[in-house]
Amino acid sequence: MRVRSERAATACGLLAIILWSTASGLIRSVTSSFGPLGGSAMIYTLGSLLLLVLLGKPRLRSTPPIYLILGTALFVAYEVCLSLSLGFAISNTQAIQLGVVNYLWPCMTVLLAIVMNGQRARWIIVPGSILALFGIVWVVSGNSLSLPSIAANIGSNPLSYSLAFGGAIGFALYCNVTRRYAGGQNLVVLFFVVTALVLWLKYLLSSEVIPALTLGSGLELFAAAAAMAGGYALWNLGIIRGNLTLLATASYFAPVLSSAFSAVWLGAALTTQFWQGAVLVTVGSLVCWQATRSLEDPT
Repeated sequence: MRVRSERAATACGLLAIILWSTASGLIRSVTSSFGPLGGSAMIYTLGSLLLLVLLGKPRLRSTPPIYLILGTALFVAYEVCLSLSLGFAISNTQAIQLGVVNYLWPCMTVLLAIVMNGQRARWIIVPGSILALFGIVWVVSGNSLSLPSIAANIGSNPLSYSLAFGGAIGFALYCNVTRRYAGGQNLVVLFFVVTALVLWLKYLLSSEVIPALTLGSGLELFAAAAAMAGGYALWNLGIIRGNLTLLATASYFAPVLSSAFSAVWLGAALTTQFWQGAVLVTVGSLVCWQATRSLEDPT
């Protein structure tokens, strides 16, 4: 895939954000049809094939060994955590909540960049982080902000909430490791292949059985794989040649876009408190990004 102008590359990046915003709802649909493990494995298998067509084989020889190991491990861990957290959700509404928890990663990426990569930041990083974290608490608390309601909600499915939160940390680490060690290499094809293999291994070790493929479930499977694979392929084009400032700003609205699509696609009724929390996560992440924007090293 090649684009020649900045405008076209920026459009690719914006389309990637839209595709990613559909991913949570689509993953939930596929895992409901084929099971958490089998459905996730099928998504990343088909996604791997699509990425091979779009991006070709990854160039492993020119990749730093440390990134080959760390980058692969962190990316795979994130994708496994994300897909399984949605797959093991006890309801569609909870799956959407978990999707918002996952979007804590932009804020955590900035915080980890300060520790790992020496990123400088202004004081507003503190209220921005608090705002994003409070947004997650507001979403998870359900209908009232109290410790018993938060504990009850998480306690209803600790595995999924742990996976969603762990995935957010893993992807934040991945972003910083990529920035430091990738050397300009894009290994997303390899990452998808390894993710698929890990999920198939977990499936083989489980008692899960994949049901027969139908036209409806097959279309949902293709849509989920296309959203994931297409998102990564287009995002790569966007960040290489597009307007990074515009793309970075737009990416922080993904929690709201993702929740809106998932609510419509899954037919889930979301409360006003949920939308308030999703907006708080978005605003908090934007503040964290703004805290570092003008202090970034121009070199």
